[in-house]
Amino acid sequence: MKVSLNCLLNDANVDATQPSSQRQLSIAISAIPGEIVGNLPLNLCLILDRSGSMAGEPLRTVKEAVERLLDQLRPDDRISIVAFNSTAEVIVPNQYVEEPGRIKSQIRNLEASGTTTIHKGLQQGIAELNRGVNGTVSQAFLLTDGHGDSSLRIWKWEFGTDDNKQCLELAAKAAGQITINTLGFGNSWNQNLLEKIADVSGGALSHIERPEQVVEQFGRLFRRIQSVGLTNAYLLLSLIPAVRLAELKPIAQVAPDVIELPIQLEGDRFIFRLGDLMKDISRIILANLYISQLPEGKCAIAQLQIRYDDPVMNQQNLLSPIQPVEVNVVTAYEPTINQQVQQSTLALAKYRQTQVAETKLEQGDRAGAATMLQTAAKTALQMGDHNAATVLQNSATRLESGEDLTEADRKKTRIASKTKLE
Repeated sequence: MKVSLNCLLNDANVDATQPSSQRQLSIAISAIPGEIVGNLPLNLCLILDRSGSMAGEPLRTVKEAVERLLDQLRPDDRISIVAFNSTAEVIVPNQYVEEPGRIKSQIRNLEASGTTTIHKGLQQGIAELNRGVNGTVSQAFLLTDGHGDSSLRIWKWEFGTDDNKQCLELAAKAAGQITINTLGFGNSWNQNLLEKIADVSGGALSHIERPEQVVEQFGRLFRRIQSVGLTNAYLLLSLIPAVRLAELKPIAQVAPDVIELPIQLEGDRFIFRLGDLMKDISRIILANLYISQLPEGKCAIAQLQIRYDDPVMNQQNLLSPIQPVEVNVVTAYEPTINQQVQQSTLALAKYRQTQVAETKLEQGDRAGAATMLQTAAKTALQMGDHNAATVLQNSATRLESGEDLTEADRKKTRIASKTKLE
């Protein structure tokens, strides 16, 4: 078996006298390191913004980060590089990393000019990745400092322009085989669009506030993809008739990043796409369940299974053993709260509280936004995420004092809500 699948309920005891009980189910999924030999070959595409606003130090530091990344790739890894402004150009076609020096020289010639059309770069990048998907971990780094062809306000969930719509369509179509990690450079990029692109494909959203952080952020993402052991994973969930998912936002990934997961149905099973599975970082999923009255005794309320691909063996649609989820139905009920699941619940609460704050601010309710950000900061403290608590409280304090949140504040707030800050 190559998949680790562990499930926990926030309280495994259920009151037999109650007509309905609510439970949170935490599911931790990862690839088992001992079952996967070495690192899988990578198929990496760097999709880089070279519009006029990237001129000078921004593009220089991006080139430096690319060169350092090339030094870490192996000869059996594949690399492609696409640069975009109002158009897109394949700088390095998909190839094995056999001549890193030649690739570096091609990167050094990049110059910044023009406007930003993100979907053209994304389209070319996905096309290059598709040339090397078989037997590899296929991922993209999409870096931009702009909104694309859009006048979207940063906090609105609108994707009305052709550029943004096409970006999301491309990401969704590629999601079966390709993971897209997005990196917002500076403080003027569209955080809603970049978050959505990353979420759709199971990737990560990163904020590069200052040019000197590019190398660090590239390195962090690279370590993450090096840890991938299995690809294209899905969670399969079956529930007994007495159990149902909550109606509103019933399931989400809460680690390593919070992602609201869309529901698919396959027969009588719920299907949730997870993306690549890492060996040293678990994807933790939190499901909100309602359990109708059950007879006393042990009862299996659900079954879990992971469907995945094994690139090394060139095998698709493999299935892990079925994992049952059991409750202990008792008449003399006493709660037994699982602290590990409580941490997952807090992580999701922090994200959703911040979302409410964003909506209130967009509606002009500054006081309401400040209150919700303070609540999110307290939630972060409860889960031991002191760095996120500081970011969220600082934003709340600015609003309370009558100040506007800068674009940098808003970016930091979104990132702090979405993951545990190091």
